[in-house]
Parts: sequence; C-alpha cells; structure tokens
Amino acid sequence: MQISVLQCQSSRDVKDNLRQLESQLNQLQTLSGEPHLVVLPECVCLFGGHEKEQLAHAGELTAGLHMSELKQALAELAGRFQVWLVAGTIPALAEDGRVYSRCYLFDDQGGVQGQYDKMHLFDVEVADGTRSYRESDTFCPGEQISVIDTPFGRLGLAICYDVRFPDLFRALRLAGAEIIALPSAFTAVTGEAHWQTLIQARALDSQCFILAADQWGRHNQGSRETWGQSMIVDPWGRILAQMAEGVGWVEATLDFEELTRVRRAMPIVSHNRFEAPKLKSAPTK
Repeated sequence: MQISVLQCQSSRDVKDNLRQLESQLNQLQTLSGEPHLVVLPECVCLFGGHEKEQLAHAGELTAGLHMSELKQALAELAGRFQVWLVAGTIPALAEDGRVYSRCYLFDDQGGVQGQYDKMHLFDVEVADGTRSYRESDTFCPGEQISVIDTPFGRLGLAICYDVRFPDLFRALRLAGAEIIALPSAFTAVTGEAHWQTLIQARALDSQCFILAADQWGRHNQGSRETWGQSMIVDPWGRILAQMAEGVGWVEATLDFEELTRVRRAMPIVSHNRFEAPKLKSAPTK
C-alpha cells in the first residue's frame, strides 16, 4: 500500500487552491493495482480571509464555489486519480449558523466512506501577527469521533488543535484505530514549540501510525504563517518521513507487523486503570 501526505500553501483563492492540488496529484507516483491513501492539510481549499468567507462557502445558495461544490471537486479528484483521499477540511453549515470544519474520507471511486467534524476549536492567544484566534466565533465543534474501515486498516480522523487532547486519541484507539490522519494548519509559533513533540506523543499514546499533513509558509501576502514539517510517525514514535519546509509529498510504507509487535510488547490499553474517555457537551454560543 502507498501512503502520501501533502504539505501545501493554500490561500483565499479557492479555484487556485484546487488547481494547485490537481497539479500535486499529477506528480504522485501511483503503483497500478495497489491501494493509495492521500492525506491533505486543513483548510486545503480555503485558507485565511474573513470568517464570512467560510460561511459563504458553507452555504448552498451563495455565489461561487459553495460547500457541495467543494465536496464534489474533491470527490472527483479522488476518483480521477484513484486514491483514497482524507480531504483536509471544508466548511459545512451547522444548525446554529456557524460552520463545521469537516474532513471527508473519499474512496478511490470518489464515494464518501466517512467524515469527521473538528471537535476542539482554536481559541487562543499566540505571539504572532494574528495574535488572537477565535475559531468558535465561526466554527461549531463536532460531537462524534470517526474510525473507518479501509484497505489500509482502521483509520481514525482528527484535525489540527485536536492533537493537544490525548483523550481523543485514546478514544480513537479504543474504537479500533490503527492509523490516525491529522490534517492541520499549525501556526509557525506553536509549531516550532510543540508540533513534533505532540505528533510523537500522540503516536505513543495511541500506538497508532500518525499521518500529519500541515500547511506551510506565508499565506495571503504574509498575513498568516504556518509551520509545515508534515510527517509520518510510527507507533513507537519514530519519524518515518517528514518535510521541514516547502510544498510537496511526504511518503512512507507502514509496517503493520511492527504495530502488532509494539502493542503486544507494551499492552497499554489493558494496563490503563482509568475509565475510557467520555465526550462532554460542547459549550453553546
């Protein structure tokens, strides 16, 4: 099986982002007859700009490419390139007027095999040009974990800031996850401080492979800067492949015999004396 993680530099121009994604997929070396899993970063179709842009693309009656068209465009790419696609995130309208940050998993025919709405929203102060991030002003938190059967194994989904919450990764492991895909757009400041440590820690916590696809560089004339360092990490915390900077693919082969060996040698699930995580209700706006 093939595993490819994309590091890209998305902007506010949705159509250009889709053109760039198509160009990157054209560069993939795909082995005929072998299943291929591709993981895209968070906000792959629309990064930055005012929150109203997210709301506009989430609606069904707006001008330009709205959510159903973004979803269809990504599904079409999965089918055309015959890859299983963890399709980053796109905005999906929520009942309260905000949007979900939604990740779809498409199969190699373009069919939807699962989805996940980002649970943990990035409401923090960061010492960068943006300074204050308030995702909850625009985004609504998801309420369900997602673990999906695939040709690659049991695949769990998480998004960016979720990586700071070990309970989610424990819940994914208890639900059967063997691989966890993590589309992300980590800020340069928090990424430099914590990105690698967090990815490796969650791989060790869950004893899963972590496929972390991150945005990289300066976006939209420098108004936002993301960290990059997309990586694939094994259940022992080893970095199998990574890309510090630039745009392109991070690729590795996953050794499931190693996953079995790690879990058998250190059976942390059966050793854990704490109750399984239980999701609490999200705060209302």
